[in-house]
Amino acid sequence: MKLKIRPIYFLVFLIFLFSCKSETEKIAERTAARNAIIDSIISSFEKDLLMQQIDSVFSKYDFNGSVLVAKNDEVLYEKANGFEDFRAKTQLTSNSVFAIASISKQFTGVLVLLQEEQGKLSVTDKVSKYLVEFQPKDFENITIKQLLNHTSGISDFGKGLLSKPGEKFHYSNKGFRFLGAIIEKVSGKSYDENLKDLFEKVGMKNTFTPNSFRGTNFASAFIGNPKKYFEVENMPKRLAESSISIAAGGILSTAQDMNIWNQSLYNGKILKQASLLAFKSKSADRNHPILGKMGYGFGIMMNLEKPNSYFHSGYVKGSPSLNIYYPETKTSVIILSNIADETLGKAGFFNPHKSIKRITDNLQKVVLKKRAEVEKAIFEKNDASYNKEN
Repeated sequence: MKLKIRPIYFLVFLIFLFSCKSETEKIAERTAARNAIIDSIISSFEKDLLMQQIDSVFSKYDFNGSVLVAKNDEVLYEKANGFEDFRAKTQLTSNSVFAIASISKQFTGVLVLLQEEQGKLSVTDKVSKYLVEFQPKDFENITIKQLLNHTSGISDFGKGLLSKPGEKFHYSNKGFRFLGAIIEKVSGKSYDENLKDLFEKVGMKNTFTPNSFRGTNFASAFIGNPKKYFEVENMPKRLAESSISIAAGGILSTAQDMNIWNQSLYNGKILKQASLLAFKSKSADRNHPILGKMGYGFGIMMNLEKPNSYFHSGYVKGSPSLNIYYPETKTSVIILSNIADETLGKAGFFNPHKSIKRITDNLQKVVLKKRAEVEKAIFEKNDASYNKEN
């Protein structure tokens, strides 16, 4: 039996449909306008506050380095101060390329998960399946996941284990060097080639390995202070040596490229949703010697309390660095430097980085609160105006 629809009813339905669509479009336009106003107010507030407070950090510590704070593609704060090369007095710029040290570990974590997405490995696999070094009895049950979150027990110094696999957190650069070897084995390509493909996929045009860098704007590493210093030899080539390794701490990048990386990674443009969740989920606890207690994922750290953030510090001789991402506001904070006064200890020469993280942590709390207040005020005003017109 066919359902008969009278023309008049069909006409009424079409009129209703188009009137609903028109009203929906009006709501969408009002919402977009509200959000644009809110974003403008918040961004202006952030820019003013960041300029005052981060500029004071540069002044207080005579900070030689590059700092970028960006929300998506919008730059909230950017400053490069000091020298790429203290001897030649070459000025740092926004295009200066720094050694990012252990921030490199998150790239290795992503490469492992990309191989897992292709079915070439599982993070629950035993490492002994891929590397003969793990076939002895003490090492045979160590998994890829335990290398990723530093719970394998592997020591950077010596041949034994510091604890049973999976039992405790022991930060291990050597563990990430082994991850680099696994990536090479299952992909059939060198670690450099894997990184090159990843950089191209993300659009990081100024990010390199020590082997691929051919530029002239490298921020050479120095030990000391701007008045008394010496240059770290064989940079950046030494970062590819086994004592450091590219997979654990050898990538070179700019602050701008690191923002591209953060925005691409955390907005799901590199990994599938399940892989990204595994990457950033806390699977271990870490007591950082400088930044305190935190969670650890697959080459990434995270705040245990508000504000929500993912970050990693890094240090190779003369190059302290910190990369932070706040997912609730999609904000990146990148702090790169190329000189360290080691007489102060890490806690001392990381003071600028700690200070800026404290500023941006506090700002995130303020911004989220202020955004709620502005949204409420604008919604109430617009709704009152709309009700009056209708």
